[in-house]
Amino acid sequence: MIRDFALPDLGEGLTESEIVAWRVKVGDHVELNQIIADVETAKAVVELPSPFEGTVTALHAAEGETVNVGEKLFSCDTGGGDATETSTTTDAAAAAPPEAATVGTTDDPASAPAPSEAPEVREPTLVGYGAGAERGPQRRARRLGAAALREDLVPAPPEHDRIEPDTATRPGRSAGADDDGRAERPRSTPPVRKLARDLGIDLEQLVGTGERGLITRADVEAAASEAPTEAAEEPTGAISSSPATRDDRPAETRVPIRGVRKHTAAAMVRSAFTAPHVTEFLTIDVTATMELLAGIRSDRAFAGHKVTPLTVVAKALCIAAGRTPEVNSRWDEQAQEIVRYGHVNLGIAAATERGLVVPNVKGAERMTLIELADAIASLADTARAGRTAPADLTGGTISITNIGVFGIDAGTPILNPGEAAILAMGAVRRTPWEHRGEIALRDVMTLSLSFDHRLVDGEQGSRFLADVGRILREPGLALTMA
Repeated sequence: MIRDFALPDLGEGLTESEIVAWRVKVGDHVELNQIIADVETAKAVVELPSPFEGTVTALHAAEGETVNVGEKLFSCDTGGGDATETSTTTDAAAAAPPEAATVGTTDDPASAPAPSEAPEVREPTLVGYGAGAERGPQRRARRLGAAALREDLVPAPPEHDRIEPDTATRPGRSAGADDDGRAERPRSTPPVRKLARDLGIDLEQLVGTGERGLITRADVEAAASEAPTEAAEEPTGAISSSPATRDDRPAETRVPIRGVRKHTAAAMVRSAFTAPHVTEFLTIDVTATMELLAGIRSDRAFAGHKVTPLTVVAKALCIAAGRTPEVNSRWDEQAQEIVRYGHVNLGIAAATERGLVVPNVKGAERMTLIELADAIASLADTARAGRTAPADLTGGTISITNIGVFGIDAGTPILNPGEAAILAMGAVRRTPWEHRGEIALRDVMTLSLSFDHRLVDGEQGSRFLADVGRILREPGLALTMA
């Protein structure tokens, strides 16, 4: 029986997804819950598992193409009849017939049950298909047949960005070619391959400078910048070139607005034209904070914890928000009410290859400085890998953006929709500063606070910003304010 798989809603009412990379091709045998594709939503890249076991008969979208929720994504011959069925059901029995289910929860083939044993019915773990509540997701057994050795079926390594497997070290394959005799695709990440397509760069012609020969974004950009020079160095006997061939750089480059960029743009426009923004600035001496951080880093008790100026600013914000709750609230237009939160879900703006995302630390006000450092580091790593869960991108109550990492001193950040305030921290600079009646070199930082003037009056915003600055000037004061 041919079964069609329609793209489901991957969470938070998303209406479309872009195919970043297919992990299978027509003719491949797939198993239940095997990853078939990487798709990019408006918030993150998601691994899409198969709800069927069978043979892939058609892929209905190409890499880089956007597919709407409900449209067919791929078709699979599951056997057992001639009917054609489109599936987006949450019924595990419909998604995975018992006779087609795969058994196994370990990578060790020796632990697979004997043929005489009754197989356990597996359920797909895709959002909208989830496994039964009484059972967590299980790992499928690794098959040792030829199909398991194909590149598209090798599980992704636990790295920030997935890279193509190195076939030179894979048994059963000739180096540099796949099962069809075609040239092996160069090793790179999906975002880098997309960049190469946009710039017209052939990855086959590049030598990767990354780990184990990985082609990086810098390699592609360098090739793009060198392309006009190579064209200009043609033999003198060639036909005289027009200005267009002397410089192959296009007059303009068009990049489709989709994914994270599309979502961020819509949110920022909605925020800018809905909430009346006010921004205030405060420049402070943070020498004591920097000395505190130096002491923490040198203390072996805190080894393995990444405590940074952002961590201290985050802790100071949580304390100050408790003293000025107006900044930790939202405007409910429909109910004509101001909602003040009893908790702080602290958003951390993170710049990624796919655009700006703002995951948030739930219950940040209850965390110690070290717990907050670990939570922020985990969110940042996940965001850079494009694996942020939708739940981490919703429910924020107030945010921080660290523009100092780019060498910027101050700015006017735009509010996250639904939030009352956002704090931008600038670069820490060694600057001549008045200290105890004399001029001395001190560590200085500028804070920029934008707030919704419907929710936060100037006096309240100023008090909140002053509280944050006071803690950063004298971190010990936090003990008297918490």
